[in-house]
Amino acid sequence: MGERVSYEHSDGISTITMDDGKANAMSVPMMQAINAALDQAEEQGAVTILTGRDGIFSAGFDLAVFKQGMEPLMEMLRVGARLTERLLSFPFPVIAACSGHGIAMGSFLLMSTDVRIGVEGPFRIGMNEVAIGMTLPYFAVEIARHRLAPTFFDRAAILAEMYSPQEAITPGFLDRVVSPDQLLSTARETAAALAKLDMPAHAATKLRVRGAALEALRQAITSEFG
Repeated sequence: MGERVSYEHSDGISTITMDDGKANAMSVPMMQAINAALDQAEEQGAVTILTGRDGIFSAGFDLAVFKQGMEPLMEMLRVGARLTERLLSFPFPVIAACSGHGIAMGSFLLMSTDVRIGVEGPFRIGMNEVAIGMTLPYFAVEIARHRLAPTFFDRAAILAEMYSPQEAITPGFLDRVVSPDQLLSTARETAAALAKLDMPAHAATKLRVRGAALEALRQAITSEFG
């Protein structure tokens, strides 16, 4: 996959690991590498684990691109939006093994997967855009509307509330939290259990359950990025 993303496959389970050596910034090359790994996982019919480096899942979009002008910025956002759409509709279960901070686009990725496992520690999860002077993209609004608890949706989006891993369970960013040394083993155990599902039924039901949300997401992407 390249320097930013590694891919492993064993016993019907694929593991995609993001590691750019820093904040796992969601640049276009990083997201292209994730998509290439997802291509392999889909071809192999694999339950998929998406994880990051120790201490960080992803701190969000690559802030350096925000200084490069509107065209590269919009391209990065568009690629990110399409990646979340792909994860939400992926035909096999996707588990996020959140290895630390999951901020901004990192939290969008979490909300786009099927099972989210975090780790104990001094980490922050959430959408901090409003706190740092950015307007939340329309596509992120639709993902959050679908995946977050209604009582937390406004607070997380409009007030930029950030959560510890344990606190992030109630709003809906994470499903459970384990110790760091248990993260990958727990993710693999979860993946092995999910591998017993009937995958055509899983894929079809996922599209039915998320149909309205996916349509709203696609409309948001089209309206914002064309």
